[in-house]
Parts: sequence; structure tokens; C-alpha cells
Amino acid sequence: MKDEKSTARSLLQSADTERRNAADVEDGRAGRGAALNPALHDRATAPTARAGTGIRVLKRNMKRNGSRGCVTRKTRFGSRERDWLKGDAHRGCVCLYGASEPQPPPSGPQTSTTPQPDLKLVLCSTNTTAEELCAQRDVQGLYLQLHGDLIRRLDPSERPLQMVYEYLTAMGYEDPLRVQQEAANSDLSCMIRFYSEKPVNADQQERTLLKGVFSVRKGKTQLHKWAERQVILCGTCLIVASVKDSLTGKMHILPLVGGKVEEVKRRQHCLMFSSAGPQAQTYYVNFDTLADYQRWHRQASKVVSQTISLVDLSCYSLEEVPEYLFYCQDVTHLNLRHNFMRLDGPGGLINFNRFAQLKSLNLSHNGLGVFPESVCEILTLTELYLSCNGLTAIPAHIDNLQSLQTLCLDGNRLDSLPEELGSLVQLCSLGLSFNGFPHIPVVVERLCALDKLAMAGNRVETLNLCSLLRMSHIKSIDLRLNGLRCVKSETLEPVKHLTQLDLRDNQLTSLDLSAFCSLETLQCQRNQLGSLTLSGFTLRTLHANNNRLATVNIYPVPNQLTHMDLSRNLLEYLPDWVCDSRKIEVLDVSHNLLSELPARLLSSLSLRKLLAGNNRLERLADLLDHIPLETLDLQHNKLRELPESFFYKALNLKYLNVSANALETIPPSSQSEESLSTLQELYLTGNNLNENCAALLVGHQNLRVLHMAYNQLLSFPASKLSKLEVLEELNLSGNKLKTIPSTVSSCKRLHTLIAHSNHISVFPEVLSLPEIKLVDVSCNEQTEILLSDSMPSTLQELDLTGNSSLMLEHKTLNLFSHISTLKLDQKPAVTTGDAQGTSNLWDHGYAEMCGQRNKLCVSVLAVDRFGDSPEAAYGIFDGDRNEEVSRLLQCTMGDVLAEEIQHSSVDSVYMCNTFLTSHRKLGMAGQKLGASALLCYIHHESSEPGSYFSLTVANVGTCQAVLCRGGQPLALSKVFSLEQSAEEMERVKLAKAIITEDNKVSGVTCCSRLLGCSYLFPWVLPKPWVHTEPLCSQDEFLILGNKALFQKVSYQEAVSTVLAVRDPRAAAKKLCTLAQSYGCRDNVGAVVVALHIGEDSCTCEPPLLTAEARGPPAPTPLPISVSPGDPATPSSSSGIASEFNSEMSASEVGSEAGSTASDEHPSSGPTARPERRCSLHPAATLCNTGPLASLGPGAHPALFQRQPSSATFSSNHSDNGLDSDDEAPLEGVISNGSKLEVEVDIHCCAFQLRSGPPESPKDLDGRHDLRGSDYPNSKMRRQNSVVVSATNGCLLAVCGREISDLKKSPSTSSLFGKKLSNGSVVALEDSHNIIEVALEAPKKKSGYFAAPAQQDPEDQLIIPPSLEQDVREQLRGQSPVVPGPPPPSTPPSTRDPNWDHPHPTVPGLHPTTVLQQEVYDTAL
Repeated sequence: MKDEKSTARSLLQSADTERRNAADVEDGRAGRGAALNPALHDRATAPTARAGTGIRVLKRNMKRNGSRGCVTRKTRFGSRERDWLKGDAHRGCVCLYGASEPQPPPSGPQTSTTPQPDLKLVLCSTNTTAEELCAQRDVQGLYLQLHGDLIRRLDPSERPLQMVYEYLTAMGYEDPLRVQQEAANSDLSCMIRFYSEKPVNADQQERTLLKGVFSVRKGKTQLHKWAERQVILCGTCLIVASVKDSLTGKMHILPLVGGKVEEVKRRQHCLMFSSAGPQAQTYYVNFDTLADYQRWHRQASKVVSQTISLVDLSCYSLEEVPEYLFYCQDVTHLNLRHNFMRLDGPGGLINFNRFAQLKSLNLSHNGLGVFPESVCEILTLTELYLSCNGLTAIPAHIDNLQSLQTLCLDGNRLDSLPEELGSLVQLCSLGLSFNGFPHIPVVVERLCALDKLAMAGNRVETLNLCSLLRMSHIKSIDLRLNGLRCVKSETLEPVKHLTQLDLRDNQLTSLDLSAFCSLETLQCQRNQLGSLTLSGFTLRTLHANNNRLATVNIYPVPNQLTHMDLSRNLLEYLPDWVCDSRKIEVLDVSHNLLSELPARLLSSLSLRKLLAGNNRLERLADLLDHIPLETLDLQHNKLRELPESFFYKALNLKYLNVSANALETIPPSSQSEESLSTLQELYLTGNNLNENCAALLVGHQNLRVLHMAYNQLLSFPASKLSKLEVLEELNLSGNKLKTIPSTVSSCKRLHTLIAHSNHISVFPEVLSLPEIKLVDVSCNEQTEILLSDSMPSTLQELDLTGNSSLMLEHKTLNLFSHISTLKLDQKPAVTTGDAQGTSNLWDHGYAEMCGQRNKLCVSVLAVDRFGDSPEAAYGIFDGDRNEEVSRLLQCTMGDVLAEEIQHSSVDSVYMCNTFLTSHRKLGMAGQKLGASALLCYIHHESSEPGSYFSLTVANVGTCQAVLCRGGQPLALSKVFSLEQSAEEMERVKLAKAIITEDNKVSGVTCCSRLLGCSYLFPWVLPKPWVHTEPLCSQDEFLILGNKALFQKVSYQEAVSTVLAVRDPRAAAKKLCTLAQSYGCRDNVGAVVVALHIGEDSCTCEPPLLTAEARGPPAPTPLPISVSPGDPATPSSSSGIASEFNSEMSASEVGSEAGSTASDEHPSSGPTARPERRCSLHPAATLCNTGPLASLGPGAHPALFQRQPSSATFSSNHSDNGLDSDDEAPLEGVISNGSKLEVEVDIHCCAFQLRSGPPESPKDLDGRHDLRGSDYPNSKMRRQNSVVVSATNGCLLAVCGREISDLKKSPSTSSLFGKKLSNGSVVALEDSHNIIEVALEAPKKKSGYFAAPAQQDPEDQLIIPPSLEQDVREQLRGQSPVVPGPPPPSTPPSTRDPNWDHPHPTVPGLHPTTVLQQEVYDTAL
């Protein structure tokens, strides 16, 4: 152990020497004059040296960043350090940050004066303690920060590296070597970070304590003179010292609550502080600077506006309160939750008895471990909150707090209470939730004033009514989440005092509460109840949904009952007492087995809301009289008609949903021409209505929402539509309409028109409407769009996909340029070979709809061709209330998967690591925000070349995947919701999370696993559920959807819907439309993947070479086709309909610009494929350099293509197309105010690289040995070894070592995976990234996208068109020859995931030219 520590110490010294030599980069523009390290200088100026031979380097970002020498500096370990680290998985490095806490960069351009955190990498082992690190680094202590939140001091015995390893293991990493690797990643600092000194937060200091020496005058008269005094603003008081520089003399205390703070206009920077009351005192304070004046005015204004003497110091990472706070003797409420309060110290808990009037003290979430007995000396306390402190016992001194009325001990480790607690005669509320109590404590019986007892989340399995009888004072008991199995009643004596009982989420099978004669509210949902018996004397509210109830017995008739929820049970009829109840207002009996609704129920004079959907109703009884019903939901029944008098008897009806029935007509709105209907929302989707029914809608003149999708409408009467003048939302999708009447322009309030999946050939006349926001005419027969010269500024989304004959002129596209979301088809290129085989195997369609939300928080990833072999990747991400995380996952997860499948061949490993890595790459955005995620990967098992494809699904959260197998749904995902997963509920409870009454973790999310929301660790984890399903010929399609979709559409209905439609895009549209018509108001997203997998599609030919004959390839010329796009990127070629938002030029997409460079799948000719394989039985990839095989027969090698950047989600941070100091616009950048439009020519070319002499078998065997130690039996994925990019017509071919040089060069690093400021990486697209390389504009960085551990790559490589020929000659001369394909067992790779193995060599290159990838590179 001593030898290890001494070795680590020597390595630390050498590492420190290296880092000291690597000084800060010289700032030529700012003139700081720092010395430049020669090695770093070589790295920084490598592109410049190459520029002297024909390539010109322009440092595009140096103006924006304020420094000519801006280079992303990296701290690297030397060979000695790496050798020491790979010797033991329990070794690693700890990143120690300095005291300056990094702040999120401002929204404007980043300058060179932005303070960067001082980072030191310390080598240590998992046994190294904080005390040893402090002694080694000569610091006073170490501090830990989790998720960018609170910062606490580490105990001397705590082990920092072990803490990091345990954190990563709890996240889901299992391999010790991978844990060691991840622990050294700089992105991890957004989740766990160590400081050598406690960071100082100026804003926190301002709100905690303000002090200084200023000119002070007492009183309003001129009798007192101005004098220099020390002034302090702390808590609720202004404190003025009697002497200038010390606090030894008398202190003048001025209470400010209810007082005044005013500006003194006759003196500069002067404030008047006055206390409240008739004998108010006044102090004048003259500040030296405007900043001090504003700071004191802002804080004092908050204090004087309070109505009670409250001091809120929560979430400040405090170990003790400021000592000056004890001068505030008027403090009555002190909030110290989410801190790290200690007992000792001048401001510790031991001195809190100095507060003479303190009534409420909140010490929740302070990690106390033991009950602070000093609190028992604060005799004035009436409220004490000690939740989530790990308490195991309550001291007997608790009986000192005789004034205590509220005691909250939730989220601790208590299993008993002291007898002394029973002497608290005024205690009325006791919180014991989420502890370990096996039964209700006996001492509760002695608390005579207690009326509310919270015991959720304990281990109470049996509730004895005899014990409740002895608690005659308790009125409300919360026993949810206890695993309660039975309620014992050993006496007939009635329980008269209990009014509210919560038994949710237990394991009760029967419940008899007839003895509870005073019960008003019962919640027993999500049990396994088969019978329920209650007393109806005082019952007001009953929630018993999600059980197995066939009937409910209540006696006597509950005449006080107003709200009852019996949904999702097994009711075949409604009991008579339901109709006899006189005051029932809301009744939910949906998802039962009801065949009829009693006529007396519908004629009830009290019923306002009736939900009876998803039953077996065949008819509705006639209404006898006018009824007050306002909301009626009858969807998913078997209704063929509604009563003739329905609408003019239900005059108060505002909401009617009869979707998914068999209606052929609807009743008239009134008996005469004049209608009194007040109907506002009408949903008729999924019936058999024809155009004659539209005439019957005229009487509903207050109609705002009308859904008539998927009926039999051939037309919609124009005269009838014009009378719906207040219509706001119209959905006519899935009919047989050929046109939308021009009278739709009379609906002046219309903001949403959805009419997809019809036969509409003429664009509807809705663009003249003043409030139009969304128009969806996809999947129609549009051929052209005739527009006026102006477009409505309100239009936000226009969907024109699925119109195969639509041709758009540039003028039309320019008119659409302001639309934030413009969806157009990408016309597929002519493809042959593998590309055609892949398109025959599967294709997809997707749909996303905002609903009634003002933003779309659902994103979709769809890549039909993922990697070189026939593979695909599909995903859906739901951010719930945020759009940032889902967008980031959409852009990064495909690349992460492509990287992880190179590291492991085990599906559960690479899918799990994909989710965990994506979670880390979210950076600061993932600290407080999160998203559900589902990723599907269709792949071929390389170990079984003759087998079918397999589908691997991984998910967190509530996104779900369903496979249609033989016409039946097969669920492939697991819903990580607390309500639907008992296993996850138990795990969260054991982790001592507080689950609120709406079943949310800490009141934030109902999901127990998410990507992001790292501040909820360890309750919410990013580790996914992974399942692999072999695909067969009976598998027809795959459905991916978010929570909102499958809440409204069952698995069986979803499968039946897609079977009836077949077209994937139209099917996805229909699923989302059905969800909205069934009542979904949130974002809804769906992906449908049609599968065409069967042995009949096999096109294999007999191989020319046997397995034994495989060896070094013959030296025949091998044409290398070059892919300008990365298949792992959700580009427009992946089958996703392009969404052009306002940052993108409309002229980028013309009628001829539907195909992109990455759309083409060229063929390399017959010599490239001696053996033709089918997509079901692919041969091992040999030397293909990308996802594209070759140019098609009709594709020209230099075909001009126009392609927009796929990473458009981040380009809206730019104001215009200019750098910060540029005076002229950049070439190719079109600036139009707040929008940035980029226009770049992309040329798709194929290069013929002749092979050199064949390698000897010895060389191949050696390389195989190196590779075998790295990836044994692994399934390899190819990385591009040849990159072709086009910028302004200049072709750049880079092979072998040039890639390594460019990746290391800061000026071209963005070519190979652009890193965002939050640590995530935008898709590794060569042709797409070249747009950003050529035309990168300054970005405004917002808080969520700025991680302190990462910076943007600084410089960019620009090749002017005039140098095109020189570049070609230079690179043609420098490019090494590429030999023939190596054996299948040795696929070339450009990166090595493990640092402890030799790196593979690139064929044809000397071993010294291998691509190096250092694991411990840390971007500062």
C-alpha cells in the first residue's frame, strides 16, 4: 500500500510538471502575454503549416471568442500515468475544481475574459481518503457538488474516487473498466464534482448577508450627523454598529418586516430604512457605488414586503447560519431545508435557543443522521420539520416542546416512537410517512389533539379497527403504499370519528368499512378489490378505480355523494343506489363491462359529468326531460344512434365524445330552426357518418372543436361550414374528401385544420384566416399550391408530406420561410444493391402532434439504414414539459449507439451503455430536466449469419413499443411508472424518496427511470430495460409511441389500426389523430415501422470462396465508394420527412432538391462484390467506407445536390450570419433578421483508390492478434476511413493519418463530431457538418446548453473555391494507398474504446500512423 501511494505521489508530481508546462494559450488579441507551450503550439498551428502547402486556414471564430490563439486546451496523462491506471480497476483520477464556481455562459458571445474553473486531475485509488488528498494538495478540505446543486464538505474519512465509482455503479454501469473510464470523463462534472475550496456564490451571499462600512444618519431630523458605521442586513433586520470598524460596541437593531425602504432623491445612492409601528425608527444609509445601492435596495425590499417574520435560507449549502441572524429577535419562521446544518459552531443548531420567538423551524433534507436535541430547547416551537434526515430514533426530550402542533418526520428510518411523545397535548398533525413502522404506533392513542396521521410508505400490512377506535381524536389517516393486505374488524362498535381514509396502492382483495359511519372520503384505487362495502351516511367522495369490482354495496343510499370514480373495474351493471343518489355530480364508470345506462341516471337533476366510455353500450335511453348534463363521454361503445331528442333535451351539454362507435347519423340540434344548443366540443371520429350529417351540425353555433375524422364523408357542404363562425379546430382526416369548401374562410377563429389522408387536390383557402396556426394536408393528392403574395404571420406549422405529385416553386418556399415547422417530402434517390434490399426489408412513417400544448416536446429518431450492413434504428423521446432534452437525445443517441456497438457485442450491454452515455452527454440540460426515451435497433447477429434479424429494444420512462406478430400485439417495453411497476415503487421507497399523493417522485415525475433529471438521483435512474426479440416472417410492423398515445389507444386497437391502413406514414398519422379524438390534450407521437422480413426475399448466390480459402485478399483494384453522410444520423435521408424551421432557408429545398447527398446508395460495380448476398444473410463487411455501397446507374459522380443541415435545432441561437466583428456577410449565408439561412452546394463523388502491394500473412496475423485482445468475439461496426466533404465546390479527400490530425486539430475538430457547449455531440455527419464548418455563425448560449466542462471547437478550416485544384493535387499526393479488404475477422477501426490495449493499424499504413484515442483527454 505504501509503495502504491509513493508511486501515485511521484506520478502526481510528474503530472503536475506536465500541466505547469502546458501553460495557458497566448492571447494575441487580448494581450495577456502568457507563454505558449511548444507542444501545444504545434498542435494549434498544424493546420497553418499545411496551409503553406496549398490549404489556407482562416480562423473564423477568433473574433467571436476574442482570442487569436483560442484552442480548446486538453490536459493529458503521460504514458507512466496511463500504465499505472490500467494496472488496477480500483485506480483512477479525481477532478478537483478551484474555488471559482463556473457560471453558465451569458447569452451573448463568449469573451476571453470569461473566468474558467481551475481544474486539477489527481491520481488516486478507491481507498484514498479526502484527508489524504487534502494533505497531498495542501488544501483545507474537499467539497462535493451533485448535479450542479448543493455543495457539502466531505468528511475526512470519505473516499472521493470510491464515491464516483459507487455513483456510476448505481447509475447502471457494471463493467469495472468502463466505470474507471467513465469516471475520468469531464462531462461527468455536471453530475458529480469535487472542489478544493468551497465556491463562492455572489447571489447567495447577497440573500444571506450584506454588510459594509457606509455613511449613516439616524432619524429624520437634522439633529444627528452623518458618520461612518458598519451596517449589516441579515434576516429581517438592519444592524448598525455604534463604532466604525468593529462590533464591540452597542448594536442598533431595526426590524424591517412591514416597514419601508425608500430612495432619498436629494442624495445620490442613499436609502431610508424605517421600521413598522407607531414608534418607527429611521436610518439613512449613503452607499458608495450604484451597485451597492441596488443590491441593498433589492434585498431590503423583499424583507419589508413580508407579512410574517420569515427568513428563508433554503438550498444555500449552509453549515451554519450567519451569526448576525441571532440579532433578529423577531424571527418567527426559519426555513433551512436542503442545507448541511451542523450542531456545533457559532451559527450551529446548538445556539438556536437564542431565537426567542421562533415558532416554525424547517430542517428537512439536511442529512443530520441524528435528532438534534438542542432543538428541544426551543420551547416556542409550534412547527418542526425534520424530513429526510436519516433519523433512526426520537429523543425523550421531545416532551419539552409542549407548544408543538405539527411534527413532520417523513422519509427517515424510524420504526418506533418514544412514550414521551404522548405528552404533546397540542400536537394535531403527525407525519410518519416513508419510514419503517410495521403498525400504527401505540403512543398515537395518547395524542388527544391529533386529528391527522400520515403513514404512507411504511410496512403496515394489517389494519385493526379496534386500534382505530382507541384513537377517537383522529379524523384523517393516510395508509397508501403500505402493502396493506387486510382490514380486521373484531367488534361491531362503529367508528364515528374517522372522516378521511386513504388506502391507495395496497394489496387489498376485499374491504368492508360499513362500521365507518362518519366516513366522507375514501380512496382505495389500485388495489385488487373484488368487493367493497361502505356506509353511506356521510359519504361524499369515493375513488375506487383500477380494481376488480363487480359491484359496490353502500347502505344507506349516499345522499351526500357528489363524486364517484369506478372506472377500470368489472362492473356489468350500475347498482340502484347510484340512481337514487340525489347530489351526485361527477360519475366515472369508463372501462367496465356495462351494457346499458339506466334512464334514471341520465335524467338525474344533479349529474353534471358522466364518463362511460370503453363499455358495451348499444343504445342510449330517451331523455324524459331537460337535464343539466354538461360533459358526456361515450366513446368506444357499440352505439348505432343517439336519441332523437338528445340535443334539445340536453341544452347545457358543452362536451360530447361519441368517437369509435357505429353511428350512421346524429340527431338534430333542435326541433325548430332556432337552436339553443351550447355545445362547444364535438368528437365524432371513427363512425360511419356521411356528408348528410354535416347539415345537422348547423344548429350548434357555439361549436369550437369538431372532429369528424375517419368517417365516410365524400364532401362537406359549403353552406353549412360557413355557419360555424366560432369554430377553432376542425379535423376531417381519413375521409374521402376531394376538397375543403372555400367557405372555410368564414371561420375567422379557426386556428387548426387537420385534413390528412383524404383525396384533396386543391390547397384549402385557410391562409387568409387571421388566427390560423396549423394546417395538415399530408397524405393527399396535392399537386400545386397557389398562394397570395402575403402569408399569415400566425402560421406555425404546415405539413405537406405524403403528396407525391406536389411540386413547389422557389417563390412558394420563400413565402413559407417564416413558418417554424415546415414538413416536406424528401424524394428518394434511385438506389440499387444493398440500399434497395434494405428498403425492401423495412420502411417507416411517423407523426407528432402538439395537441393543445403550445410547444412540441416529442422527438423522433428514424434511420432506415444504420451502419454498413442492413440495420436500422428507431427511437422516440418525450420530454413531457420540456423540449430541450428530447431534441438533444434525437441528435445524439444515434451516434452514441453507433459507438457503443463497437465496444461490445452483448445487446444488453451496448444498449444500456448507450442510454447511460446519452444521459451523461445531456450536460447541464439533464440536471433539472428529463425525458422518457425508447430506442429500437434492428440488427443481424453476426455469430449466426443464416439467422433472421433481431430487434433489441431499450427504454426508460413511459415510451412504449409494440410488435405486431401474426396480427396480435406483443409488448416489447416496460413502463417505468410508479403506478404500473410495483418493483420500481418498492425500489424508490427503499431509497427514501418522498412520493406525493399524485404518485410522483418528490412531486416532480411519475417515472422512476428517465434520461436527465439527475438531481433526483438515486430515486430516478437512467438505466434502461433491455429486451431482444428475434424477428420472424410473422412480424408485420412495429409501433413506437409515447405515454399520451397508449393512454388513449390500446395495444390491440393500435395494431388493428395499422393493419387497416398499411402505409406507415398514414398509419402513424391515424394513431395520433385517434388519440386526440379520444381526449388526449398533450403532445402525442407515433412511429410505425413496416417489416418485410421473410426467407422469400433471400437473393444469396453461392460464395466464390470457401471459408478455408479466406486469407489475404488478392491485389485487385478495389473501388472505394465514399459516403458524405453518417448513417447513424437522423438526416433527411433516413426516411424522416424534413422539418424546415425558421432557421433554414426555404430556397434550400426546391422542387428538384428533394434528394440529398446522403440519399444516394451507389454501387461499386461487379469487382467490388465477388459474392452477392441478400439482406437476410449479409456477408461480413470488408472494406466499405460508409453506409453507401456505390453510385446508382443513373447518378452522376458530381451531381449537384442541395442539402440543409440536420442540426438545425441549435442554429436558432444565432442572430444573423455575421461573426461578431465581421463587416460583410459571409458567402453562402443569407441573413433575414432573426433567422439564419445557410445555402451550401453538396457534391457527391466516388473516388477510385488503387491498392498497393498485398500484405503478408504475417502482418495480417499480427494485426489480428492485436485486434483479438481488444474485441473478442465482438460484433464490429465500421467507421469511415475515407471522408469526402464538399465546401463551395471544393472537394476534400482525407484518408488515414489526415483524419487523426484533423481530429486533433482544434480548427477542424468540428468535422468529426461537433461538441456542443453542454457536452453533447451533434451527429457525426461529414456532409452535414461541413455546412457548419464552412458557415458557422456565432451562437447565443443559454443556460441549459452550457456545461462548464466543455467549450465549442474554436477555429474552422476553410478552403476557398479558388484552391480546389491545389487541394486535390496535394491530398492525392499525400493520401496513402488502400489495399484490398482484410479478412472478416480484422475489420479496420479508427478508434479504440480501451486504453489498455494496442491500437489497430490502418491497412496500408505504418504502425506509427495509427489513430490514437486517449481516454483521459479532458477538455477544460
